[in-house]
Amino acid sequence: MSIVMRFLLSLLALVTLALPAAAQERAPLVLAAASMQEALTDAADTWAKAGHERPRLSFAASSALARQIAAGGRADLFISADSDWMDDVAKRGLIVAGSRAVLVRNQLVVVSRPGLPRVVATKGAALGKLLGGAPLAMADPDSVPAGKYGREALTRLGAWEAVAPRVVRAENVRAALALVERGAAPYGIVYATDARAATGVQVAGVFPPRSHAPIVYPIARLTAGTSPEAEGFRRFLLSRAGQAILARRGFSTR
Repeated sequence: MSIVMRFLLSLLALVTLALPAAAQERAPLVLAAASMQEALTDAADTWAKAGHERPRLSFAASSALARQIAAGGRADLFISADSDWMDDVAKRGLIVAGSRAVLVRNQLVVVSRPGLPRVVATKGAALGKLLGGAPLAMADPDSVPAGKYGREALTRLGAWEAVAPRVVRAENVRAALALVERGAAPYGIVYATDARAATGVQVAGVFPPRSHAPIVYPIARLTAGTSPEAEGFRRFLLSRAGQAILARRGFSTR
């Protein structure tokens, strides 16, 4: 084999190895609330089928993601499960001006293992009596949006003092749901979309919307982002087609 031919083959190998890395650089990295796993995965798959690089999705509690961003973590888009953590990131000057928008909305529910009594959420004190000495699974009410909404609702309904000593604090809403799915807690407080995605649980009650602040999911581009496709994917999620995908997983888009 000639020297020229060996050089060309080596060059081709280097280019081939570089392609996946280049594709990853183009693909937006999205940090999103844990409750959006199925919906965003569906949206990312649809975006990729249209010829774009598939977005890289990272899910966790909104509080953990906001702290990661504040600590200098690089990402292109942030989707929070409440306005507070998006506000925190915005105050630090870490979101692109004009890119923030409400993506979807949600509901708060009580879930349980099948066969357990239903909870009349409008009579919140009944939940404390119903639990007896059993644990209640919740995302951490001190920082995680689902837990904060849950504590607010139970407080307004007059049940928090009775329930608080038995709350099992989970790192995010999906971890709280898993405790109920595994039978580690008879009841849990999660979003309606989490209950819809779960197996082996039932919706035991729905919290009245006025018992807590509106559950909104803001989306914004991050100033540390480098992907040229980030804005396109953000616009897709907010488009009629993107909203339809998210609605199929139970999110409200109005």
